[in-house]
Amino acid sequence: MDYDVIIIGAGAAGMMAAATAGRFGARILVLDHAKSAGDKIRISGGGRCNFTNMYAGPDNFLSQNPHFCKSALSRFGPWDFVEMVDRHGITWHEKTLGQLFCDNSAKDIIAMLLAEMKTANVALQLNTRVSNIRRHKDGFQLHANERPLTCRKLVVACGGKSIPKMGATGYGYEIAEQFDLNIIPTRAGLVPFTFQGALLEKLKSIAGLAVPSRITAGTTSFDEALLFTHRGLSGPAVLQTSSYWTEGEPISLSLLPDLDLAAELKNQRQTKGGIGMTRALSEYFPKRLATLLTEELHCSGNLADHSDVAIDALVSQLRNWAMTPSGTEGYRTAEVTLGGVDTNTLSSKTMEVKSVPGLYFIGEVVDVTGWLGGFNFQWAWASGVACGTAAASN
Repeated sequence: MDYDVIIIGAGAAGMMAAATAGRFGARILVLDHAKSAGDKIRISGGGRCNFTNMYAGPDNFLSQNPHFCKSALSRFGPWDFVEMVDRHGITWHEKTLGQLFCDNSAKDIIAMLLAEMKTANVALQLNTRVSNIRRHKDGFQLHANERPLTCRKLVVACGGKSIPKMGATGYGYEIAEQFDLNIIPTRAGLVPFTFQGALLEKLKSIAGLAVPSRITAGTTSFDEALLFTHRGLSGPAVLQTSSYWTEGEPISLSLLPDLDLAAELKNQRQTKGGIGMTRALSEYFPKRLATLLTEELHCSGNLADHSDVAIDALVSQLRNWAMTPSGTEGYRTAEVTLGGVDTNTLSSKTMEVKSVPGLYFIGEVVDVTGWLGGFNFQWAWASGVACGTAAASN
């Protein structure tokens, strides 16, 4: 065999698996069609990489089998990755809700992983097209830029379909199907909503405005910022909710959910009853949004003209502003791909395919998708460590 382990994909999961396996003395080769390693790491977190979340746990992930991720996450948690970050002298900070970011640049995380791979004598080959994968004696054979290579173990870590301009192709699913593995239908996750028609025109009028909100899809809600855009809705609360949204179903917006707006308006009525409702709402919302809300909720006249019952009804509408997206921005801007390789076909301890010994799937290509906020990176690190340890030691 040319190598003990060949890993397809030089992203977060692939590099972590390579560095882990290499420390056991295995001969490792990482292949990627991109010009550089870790491209999606580089653009993550606004260029500072939200590399993990200090509260990451199984409840922060979506999967047909919600128990599958428990094994890997329990054996390599957020603080295990932080230890590596600290060892490499990378300074970091918590932003909000347990999200950990580099102080300097996401490139520091890429450099750290490349350094770990170098220390473990991992070979990296970029600008490489992988093709013709097949079983070969006691391992696998593939072609890398038409050159045949063999290995004992093969790891598929080439991600999902999200952000095709970064090179995403869905090739990992093709490999899975070649080996008769079930694929949970994929769709874009952590992605903005789009709208059409009259509602879109109204949203365009307030594009660029953000407001604290609670967004609900089905029975799942998230409290974070909502951003109005020229295409529809974005912002952390929307991205989170998109992973739980079913096409054709409405979503519900609750604006300023932590403010007792009814009490505020009633108090304001005592001293400023002569002001119009748009001006009254402008005390709490950006003026353009206050104008739109006044029109949408048909609350004309002065604040003094509205009784307690009317104000309560107005606020109730603001707590349940229902609208139905026409769709999402799709894989073009999606941060992750929902669905993927069926976890029932994999070992939760090693990430190895049960029916094809020596074949592994890790990271985003697997049907495990995290929330926004560093959770998907933690899955990449944890599944990479689980796979790397198993692939090099058995």
